[in-house]
Amino acid sequence: MTGQIPAARPQNAHFSSGPCAKRPGWSLEALKDAALGRSHRAKVGKAKLKLAIDLTREILGVPADYRIGIVPASDTGAVEMALWSLLGARPVDMLAWESFGEGWVTDVVKQLKLKDACLLKAPYGQIADLKSVNFDHDVVFTWNGTTSGVRVPNGNWIPADRAGLTICDATSAAFAQDLALDKLDVVTFSWQKVLGGEAAHGMLILSPRAVERLETYTPAWPLPKIFRMTKGGKIVDGIFEGETINTPSMLCVEDYIDALQWGKSVGGLKGLMARADANTQVLVDWVAKTPWVDFLAADRATLSNTSVCMKVVDAAVTALPADAQAAFAKTLASLLEKEKVAYDIGGYRDAPPGLRIWCGATVDAADIAALTHWLDWAFAQAKAGLAKAA
Repeated sequence: MTGQIPAARPQNAHFSSGPCAKRPGWSLEALKDAALGRSHRAKVGKAKLKLAIDLTREILGVPADYRIGIVPASDTGAVEMALWSLLGARPVDMLAWESFGEGWVTDVVKQLKLKDACLLKAPYGQIADLKSVNFDHDVVFTWNGTTSGVRVPNGNWIPADRAGLTICDATSAAFAQDLALDKLDVVTFSWQKVLGGEAAHGMLILSPRAVERLETYTPAWPLPKIFRMTKGGKIVDGIFEGETINTPSMLCVEDYIDALQWGKSVGGLKGLMARADANTQVLVDWVAKTPWVDFLAADRATLSNTSVCMKVVDAAVTALPADAQAAFAKTLASLLEKEKVAYDIGGYRDAPPGLRIWCGATVDAADIAALTHWLDWAFAQAKAGLAKAA
């Protein structure tokens, strides 16, 4: 730890957990072939949307009999479509260990008002007891806690012969973690996470079991137009072939296609996962030798390799009142932003105070390594400020 200004700066200071850093080498030139000023229902528009779906299937390894749709309102919209369209046929187990999982609990309990919802919760830094999940029920969970830096370790806890559906919010896991798609009936994510695409569009992946539920079950509540995936008791196939429910931004579509093609160029899913793992390893090595900081994840096996959340464990800081600890963490983030070496790395507003550094595939490990020196510098500056105040 030193108060001396580090010599090297990150080449790219974008470490936000969403929207995330653009791919290395990105520029507006990448969007020159966007189908602008054209209907998304014209041949050129449909072809672009279908290409986005096909590339998603190829890179993620989505089974051929699963459907992939582009839907409104980012990952939130995709999750809401699934919850409102599929739940109610069986009891449901709701797993929550961070703010977005808590949000889905609120929707199910307070908006859909399902009486047979079982809540399995864990505090930030931990995950719910996966052995307690009842797979005769539907199950809703986040694969990777974007605001807690904690993920499920694998898909082994999900049985192949489950009776209920598994509905997985995978927005900060897709393209960086092995999702065990054969164990998931609904998968949702947004473009602006691991591939650094633009906002407002979500992806919805449905297994044959999820499609069967849609075609055989009618919810007790009315569905808004943008949630409706069936007509006359049959799935609307066009939604999963590029015929979107509402008008998409063809500029954003082009950007997603560019990000997918870049993903292919770095080795597809394995290459993208390896980049995220390498980025996270830089922080693992740094934390191991840095006494003032630790990961929010209590178990290293559940440590996220995308939204890496950390807490200050220095005794002088942990002895402070909670609001002062939060102020200290904000000071760290502010110092780094002022120096233009790290943008948007404060912990999520509902999470314990700390830092959150995005390590997804569009970030370079060299930039993470450079950032660690600045983190030490910022801590030294902030702690010196504490000493002066005392």
